[in-house]
Amino acid sequence: MVGDPKGLQKRTLSFQDLSKGSVSEPEARYSGTGHTTPQDGAMTEERNKLLASLMSQYLSREPEAIQRQIVNHVEYTLARTRYNFDSFGAYQATAYSVRDRLLESWNDTQQFFSERDVKRVYYLSLEFLMGRYLQNALMNLGVRNNFEEALLGLGYKLENIVSEERDPGLGNGGLGRLAACFMDSLATLNYPGWGYGIRYKYGMFFQKISEDGYQLEVPDYWLTHGNPWEVERLDVTYPVRFFGHVEWTDKGIRWTGGEVVRAVAYDSPIPGYDTYNTLNLRLWSAAPAHEFDLDSFSRGDYFGAIANKEASEKISSVLYPNDSTDAGKELRLKQQYFFVSATLQDAIRRFRKRERPLTELHTKVAMQLNDTHPTIAIVELMRILMDDYSIGWRDAWGTVTKVFSYTNHTVLPEALEKWSVPLMEKLLPRHMQIIYEINRRFLEHIAQKYPGNGEKLQRMTIIEDGYPKMIRMANLAVVGGHCVNGVAEIHSGLVKTRLFADFVEEGYRFINITNGVTPRRWMQQANPALSTVISRWIETDDWIVNYDLCRGLENYIDNADLQREFTDAKLENKKRLAAEIKKLFNEEVNCDALFDIQIKRIHEYKRQLLNILGVISHYNKLKR
Repeated sequence: MVGDPKGLQKRTLSFQDLSKGSVSEPEARYSGTGHTTPQDGAMTEERNKLLASLMSQYLSREPEAIQRQIVNHVEYTLARTRYNFDSFGAYQATAYSVRDRLLESWNDTQQFFSERDVKRVYYLSLEFLMGRYLQNALMNLGVRNNFEEALLGLGYKLENIVSEERDPGLGNGGLGRLAACFMDSLATLNYPGWGYGIRYKYGMFFQKISEDGYQLEVPDYWLTHGNPWEVERLDVTYPVRFFGHVEWTDKGIRWTGGEVVRAVAYDSPIPGYDTYNTLNLRLWSAAPAHEFDLDSFSRGDYFGAIANKEASEKISSVLYPNDSTDAGKELRLKQQYFFVSATLQDAIRRFRKRERPLTELHTKVAMQLNDTHPTIAIVELMRILMDDYSIGWRDAWGTVTKVFSYTNHTVLPEALEKWSVPLMEKLLPRHMQIIYEINRRFLEHIAQKYPGNGEKLQRMTIIEDGYPKMIRMANLAVVGGHCVNGVAEIHSGLVKTRLFADFVEEGYRFINITNGVTPRRWMQQANPALSTVISRWIETDDWIVNYDLCRGLENYIDNADLQREFTDAKLENKKRLAAEIKKLFNEEVNCDALFDIQIKRIHEYKRQLLNILGVISHYNKLKR
C-alpha cells in the first residue's frame, strides 16, 4: 500500500509458496488504527476486539477449504442442492468464493487509504471494457492453481468454468479497454484510485452469425443471470437534477424545479497483481426519486403510476444510445451529467469527512476525464462550489482547474464532441450560464493578448457560432483542466500541432501517455505458452509487472533454441484455435498456414469491415 512500509506489502511470499507447489498459512489481515467515520455509543471496546479477532485472517487458500466455500455458496447463496449443481452454478459459486477474497482486500485497502487520508485519483469514463473477471482475479490473487485443483475435485475443469462467464456490457472499444487497463495498473502499482462510470443494463449489441451465414445484432442483456462480482450499495445514493430553472435569492443563485432521479452505486473490486491493493470500480444505476405514484394508480392510470420509473431507468439502460434524433441527443447528455454529478457528490462527501475548506479539494482529489464525455464535470464542480458552498468565482475556478485532467482520443475536429446551446439551456440551465461566463472570461483574456485577432478567438472559443450555437466540449476540457494527454507519440504530436496549437501557444500543458496493455491479461493469461518461454529465458516472471524486463530476450535473439521454443509456443496456440474451429464449424485448418486474425465487431462504422471485404476479395482471386 502507498505511503507505509508495512502497508506496502505484496503477496510475494504466498506467490513463491504456490510456485513451489505448497500453500502458505492464511495471511494476517491489515489491522487499522481506528474508525474513520463517527460511531454510535453501542460500539464498545469488547465488540471491537471480537470483530478484530473474527476478521484477523484472510480466507484459507487450501483446495479443501476452497471446495467448502464453493459448496457453501451453492447452497446458501444460490439456494441450489447438490443435485442441481451444473456448470453455470459452479461458475457462479466459484465467482462468489473469489469475490469473498477480493472483498477482504478491498475493505482493508479502503480502510488503509482512509486512515492515511491519501490523495486519490478518480478515473471518469463512460466505458469500462473490463473483460471477464474470474480468470483475471484468480491470477492477480495468486490462487489459480488452488481453485483449479479444488474444482477438479468437484468434477469441473477450470477452463470450462471460466467460459461460462459473460463479458460485462460496459464498453465498446479502445476507450473502454484503456480505462480497464488503467484500473488494473493503478491497483498493481499500489496507487489509490477509483473508477467511475455507468452500470448499463444493455451493452451496445451482441453479434452472432445465423445458421444461414448472416450477421445478426441482438440486444446485449449481459445481466440476464445477475453479476456475481458487483455489490449493490443501496445506502450510497445521490439526487441528480435535470431541467428546471434558475432563481436569484438573498442566499445566492439556486437551481430548482425540473425532474430529479437517484444515482445508486454498484461496486466491483479491482485486484492488483501480487499485492493486497484492491481498488474500486463504482458504477451508477439510475432510479426514480419516487418509485411509485399511488395517486395515478388509484385513478386507474397504471402506466402513469410507473412512468417516472421507466423514464429514469432509461438513463442507464443502453451504452451509446442512437443520437441521430433530438431525443437521443438529450438522453446522451443526460447520461454524461448523471454519472459525473453522482461522482462529484461522492468524492466531495469523502473529502468532507475531515474538517477542511473545499478550496483544498485538489490536494486530495485528482480527476481524469477519459475523452470529452465527462467534461460537464468541470461545470458541475463550479456550480457546487459557488451555489452550494458560496465560494467566489476566482477561488472556485482556481480549485477546479487543479482537479481535472483530460485524455484526448482523436485528432479529427469533426469527431470532437459538441452540444447545442438550446439543448444545454433546456436540460442544464444553470450549467449553460456558467459555461457562458467561463467562455467570456477566457476570451476576454485572449483578446487582451491578441487585440483584433478575431480568427484566433473563433478557433479558441468554447461556444462556436452558428445555428444553433454549439459548445465545444474539448475546448472546455482544455481550459478547465491543468493537463491534456494524447495516447501515442504521433497522436500527441498532432494534438499539439494541429488540434490545439493555439492552446499550446498559451502555455496549456500537453503531454504524451502512450496507451499500453496490461501484460497480466494480454500475455500471462491470453498466451501462457509464450509466457512460459519468456520467464524461462530471462529467468524471472517479474516481467508480468515490469514489461521492460522482456528486453532481456534481445540477448538471445539469434539463439536457435529460443527461436524453436517461440515457434513451438505459436504452433501450440494455432492448434488450440484449429481445434475450436473444428468444433464450431467442422472445418479443418492447416496449422502450417499463416493465420491473419482480427477480433472486432463487423459493423458499418468500423474500418475492420473494409478489411474483411479485402480478405474476401483476395480469397475469391485465389480461387479463380
